[in-house]
Parts: sequence; structure tokens; C-alpha cells
Amino acid sequence: MVSYIWGFFILIGVFFSLLTGQTEALNNQIFSGATEGINLLLEMLPLLVLWTGVMRIAEDAGILQKFSNLVLPILHKLFPSLKKDDPALGYIASNIAANALGLGSAATPFGLKAMECMQKNNPNKGSATEAMITFLILNTGGVTIIPTTVLALRLSHGSANPSEIIVTSILATACSSIAGLLLDYFIRRRKRR
Repeated sequence: MVSYIWGFFILIGVFFSLLTGQTEALNNQIFSGATEGINLLLEMLPLLVLWTGVMRIAEDAGILQKFSNLVLPILHKLFPSLKKDDPALGYIASNIAANALGLGSAATPFGLKAMECMQKNNPNKGSATEAMITFLILNTGGVTIIPTTVLALRLSHGSANPSEIIVTSILATACSSIAGLLLDYFIRRRKRR
């Protein structure tokens, strides 16, 4: 569906450039956009690789497992339909840890594994379970303590103080997570009545 939306936007842009006679501006933008994209990738890649490596070391050293054990009591409250020994809870905790460090790309494999585990126990394979919906909310609004990607972007664009966004990032992501989880809770409660 998203590919159709982007395709629609691209077609509108091409049509508009042909209609207004600005095809040269369109061509220049295509090439400059591609160059800027590659440059941005090359500037951000080292930082993302570093933090992905740190997460891998933390996983191999058992730090993520300790974090999982620390947050399991909270996760049991958020995911009452999952059993206490469900492997999805470990993946959810690892996903939360990676998102807290602002590593969405490192969090993705954990999130996919968590969804895969929850789907195995899903009686209705065509729709999401309550646990899946709660996890999606938690993952989307996940609290970010160190917004690594945003810091890398700010550094690459010459920000004088790239870390000044940390406090606002924590506040914004905490508010979005709390709001999403509260809404999820109230909808679930209302649905059970």
C-alpha cells in the first residue's frame, strides 16, 4: 500500500514538472537527491554500525538478558495474554532496549522475532492479537533515551550542540508511549464489557 502512495506522489511530481515545463529542475533534483542520500548514508553508517555492534556485544555478554529479567515484571502486566516463559517477552525486552538507545534498525530483528513468536500462538492467523497490538504501540512510541540516529543526523549537518535534543526526545517518546498504552488499555477494557 505504501508503495502505491509513493508511486502516486512520484507520478504527480513528474506530471507537474512536465505540465509546468520544469523537467530540467526535476532531473537536477533526482540526481542531487540521490547524491545527498548516499552522502547521508555514508555519514550515518559508522555510528549505526558502532551501536549495532555494542548491542551485539551486550546481547552476547548477557546484558540484554539481564535487562529482560529486569523489565519482565512490567511486561507481564502489559502482556497478560502471554505466558511467563514465552520467548516473545525476551524479544520484546530486547526490542525495547534497542529502541531506548535510538537504534531502530537494531531493534527491528528483535521486533520481528517477537511478532513471529506471538503469531505462532495466534488462534486467528488473519488478525492481530491483543499482545501484538500492544507491542506495536510500544514499539512505535518506544521511549528513546539516546536518539542515536537523530544525533548522527545533527552531527552530520554541523549542529553546534547535537545532544541538546536528548531531554526533549525522552519526554516526547515517554508521552507517546504512555498515551498509546493508556488508549490500548481503555479500548481493551471497553471491548471486554
